[in-house]
Amino acid sequence: MGQALPRPALRPFLAADTPMLAVIFIAAIQELTGEDYSEAQQEAWASAAEDEAKFGARLAGELTLIATMQNSPVGFAALKGADHIDMLYVHPSVAGQGVASMLCDALEKLAGGRGATRLTVDASDNASEFFRKRGYVATQRNTVTVNGEWLANTTMQKTLNGVAVQGGHA
Repeated sequence: MGQALPRPALRPFLAADTPMLAVIFIAAIQELTGEDYSEAQQEAWASAAEDEAKFGARLAGELTLIATMQNSPVGFAALKGADHIDMLYVHPSVAGQGVASMLCDALEKLAGGRGATRLTVDASDNASEFFRKRGYVATQRNTVTVNGEWLANTTMQKTLNGVAVQGGHA
């Protein structure tokens, strides 16, 4: 109550969004992951958006939602198949304002609507607490190589209970 911040809205991904989503992806990695990953790891990770055509094709090949504030993209999330969150990124300027939660809520509902009984995510070290608070449980620790750099993440899973997918039980 009483907040003057604009409310985020959701819409489907459009190919024209690719350049802005690449900016959000890179900014989120550079500004929000420094406590968990080295500069070299961040650069390797962010390089996934350097080839905009390839990055755009990845977004278009999944169910990608865009969070906007005042009609400008501020975050995005992508559901791969029926049951895997492939990407969830918000611009650092809106971190902590509920944008990621809104995107995750929407993906959980969409996954449930697609018949998924559980949803998985390979959460970066800086995102694992966000997912844990939403009821996701760590199932496996992973190390992946990206452009010659080793990056760690954690596969996490949440059981979807059909209709009432509202976040974790704190």
